[in-house]
Amino acid sequence: MNNQDAKIEFIHTWGILGSQWGINRSMAQIHALLLMTKNAMSTEEIMGELQLSRGNANMNIRDLMNWNLIYKQIKAGDRKEYFIAEHDIWTIATRVVSERKRRELIPAIELLDRIKKDELGGEKDAESAHIKDMVNNLGDFLNKMDKLTEFMLKAEQSLLFKLIVK
Repeated sequence: MNNQDAKIEFIHTWGILGSQWGINRSMAQIHALLLMTKNAMSTEEIMGELQLSRGNANMNIRDLMNWNLIYKQIKAGDRKEYFIAEHDIWTIATRVVSERKRRELIPAIELLDRIKKDELGGEKDAESAHIKDMVNNLGDFLNKMDKLTEFMLKAEQSLLFKLIVK
């Protein structure tokens, strides 16, 4: 397989994986393209390579910048904006985990905490007992996941983590 075929296959696969992980396919493909490209690319180059509309490209580039997965670069004497991906895989992983924690995990924990505080209706029937058990079990699980994500986010600095994964 030559470099171009490998790049196309990676972009296609990353797009599929991204959509399975709840990320817009175009966003995942732009990220994959920039990961596989050493030099910064303009919006027009990204659009041409992936056959995307300007609106789709601009919206997804902005989202990738919000996730801190790509950066804007300006080239002297050129009015175009260029974009380059973060290429350090550990940095990418921790940024994705951090953003997913902020968008998904924390709101779910906060919801379960609010439900627990509301005493769940006060009924003593089997259905109420089941709901309370599920809320408590989900809350415990999500709190453990939160601790696990914190461990991962701090892991690169941890000697213990380095010893565990070697």
